[in-house]
Amino acid sequence: MWFQYCVVGGGIIGLATASELLARDATARILVIEKEAGFGEHQTGHNSGVIHAGIYYAPGSLKAKLCREGAKETKAFARDNNIPFEVCGKLLVGTSPVEMERMEALKHRALENGIGFEEVSAARLHEIEPNIAGLGALLVPSTGIINYKLICDALAEGLKANGAKLMTGTRVKGISEDDNGVVVTTDRGETIRAEQLVACAGLQSDRLARLAGLNPTHQIVPFRGEYYTLPDAKSTIVKHLIYPIPDPDLPFLGIHLTRMIDGPVTVGPNAVLGFHREGYKKGSIDLADVTQMLAFGGFWKMARKNLTSGIDEFRNSIFRRGYLDQCRKYCPSLELSDLGQPGAGIRAQAVLADGTLVHDFLFLDSPRQLHVCNAPSPAATSAMPIAKMIVDRIEERSQ
Repeated sequence: MWFQYCVVGGGIIGLATASELLARDATARILVIEKEAGFGEHQTGHNSGVIHAGIYYAPGSLKAKLCREGAKETKAFARDNNIPFEVCGKLLVGTSPVEMERMEALKHRALENGIGFEEVSAARLHEIEPNIAGLGALLVPSTGIINYKLICDALAEGLKANGAKLMTGTRVKGISEDDNGVVVTTDRGETIRAEQLVACAGLQSDRLARLAGLNPTHQIVPFRGEYYTLPDAKSTIVKHLIYPIPDPDLPFLGIHLTRMIDGPVTVGPNAVLGFHREGYKKGSIDLADVTQMLAFGGFWKMARKNLTSGIDEFRNSIFRRGYLDQCRKYCPSLELSDLGQPGAGIRAQAVLADGTLVHDFLFLDSPRQLHVCNAPSPAATSAMPIAKMIVDRIEERSQ
């Protein structure tokens, strides 16, 4: 089988990239290969479902720009494809004098990034969210909620309707490159030749790059984001999303309350080291994943740098009482019995050999291949402009 483009990975970024390739050349022969039976089965389908506004990101940064553009494009795509979403707004709540000081920096970021917000006093916060405690807050009204798997399904349907070939339940077993293109072999026995290969493999991105003969200096370290779903009786406990004021000394954002588009409210996630890249059940262990992680020097350097916060996260993962205390920082009426159905997403965190956590885009390429090795949060919100950036990169090197 011959194609102009072979896209490996059927998450939202892979599907958006294939769609952008087809949008620029309606005659292009495009193949998408996904190892799972459906699309968006990993990071895309296990995230919080938030359409972020981008208030947390440094002014002028690529992440801030892509997030703003992505939020608009995601909402427009949802309208065009009759995908339900809601613009419910987000409250960034300060619960201590230190957090109120940090809120000032967020206000300046919002102004520089052109993001609308409203300052909310403690009294006003209690009025609009009587179950939430805080000294004050910033309301970002443009934040929304959606089911990103439905976005994936719509992208896949659009690709199929316009002539692209979608191959699910298929694992890539080999990738080789020559002057004429790339040869891909699969576990179903197919041999596929493509002029260009684009890999958007998320949790397996470093392994796929090595399989293709590239030499990544980073490794994916999985972090579990564990959360709990509140009981139905608490599904109206908040009207907005309730988010923290981030601590700049911590690598991850922290626990928050999230309304889901299908009704329930979740509390979480934490960020605890995972021992299985694709094991969503608590206690999941994959010996190959663990062995590879422990053999990577960058893992140990990263662990030493974040030892205190890592221990705290593990403690709260094991003992629900500690997890509850984090939730009650914002919502003091919650009880231990409210921490209902547990769930988890897994973040594909790229870590460099010196232990640095990669929070920016990371690409590896060759004359015929482009591997997206890290697409930073909020990648789901920003997927469509990220896809444009990827295709721009492919076209620039082809000229």
